[in-house]
Amino acid sequence: MLLIGENIHIISKAVKEALLKRDEDFFRELITHQENMDFIDLNVGPAKGSFQGVLPWLVELVLENSTKGISFDTTNFSEMQAGFEVCNSRSDTIINSTSNDPERFDKLSDLAVENNSNIIALTMDKSGIPKTSDGRLEIAFDMYEKFLEKGLDTEKIYFDPLVLPITADQSQAVEALNTIKMIKESFDPPVKTVVGLSNISNGCPADIRPLVNRVFGVMAFGAGLDAAIADAKDLELVRIFRMLEANSPQNETDELYINIARMVESFSDLSDIEYNNSSEDQTMIIKTVEILLNHKVYSHSFTQI
Repeated sequence: MLLIGENIHIISKAVKEALLKRDEDFFRELITHQENMDFIDLNVGPAKGSFQGVLPWLVELVLENSTKGISFDTTNFSEMQAGFEVCNSRSDTIINSTSNDPERFDKLSDLAVENNSNIIALTMDKSGIPKTSDGRLEIAFDMYEKFLEKGLDTEKIYFDPLVLPITADQSQAVEALNTIKMIKESFDPPVKTVVGLSNISNGCPADIRPLVNRVFGVMAFGAGLDAAIADAKDLELVRIFRMLEANSPQNETDELYINIARMVESFSDLSDIEYNNSSEDQTMIIKTVEILLNHKVYSHSFTQI
């Protein structure tokens, strides 16, 4: 499981202000806090005006302060090119991301081939995000054929099924899981999958967001997920992913997580899973699975019902 740290993100007010000030100390600390990740995502948005040049500046800071791979996350193609120029000796890079929009796809897939980079491919096109897993898989097939025509190594393709918040459309959690499974089963040579994990809990109360992220991460792992863009500061989330990868449960709750992942993998029923209903932690995990499977209706207080 590849973990990509999401903590340098321009949507954060603190990150945005630090980028404007070119605050090296601020970003050195953020880089250090993501040493438990495999890659560090550098999300600088459109990087226009006062933000122009921030991506190569950040890349230099990562190169000076970390051995982790770098994920280039900007809608500004020139800025992304400049980032690659700074780290042209690094092979552990990710382009985050392209859709099936023809102009963007051609530019970014060519850049991936040129730099031997991994690339995240969003299963969406100019019409938006399909509501069904079949619709997303159809887009993935189209992009896959075009990647092959350009000579991109299939090992470097990461399809993103596009996780939507359960607060916006609860049914889409299952569609994302189904898309992961279908992508993992449909391509030869095979490709990889990635999700922006925190998207699932956008709009949820702050106190339950980590729970929702962790449980959905476990379910996605069971579906065959290869990588997650996630909060490096959620140490329990990172521990759970590493535990699942090593199949090394440390307690009863870890065993429950493993059984949930196996449930998704084998298409079995939640009712088949035994758990300690006197444990508050395990009960909340099961309640979260029920929400994510669309078995119960989401409310902000679902853990208390």
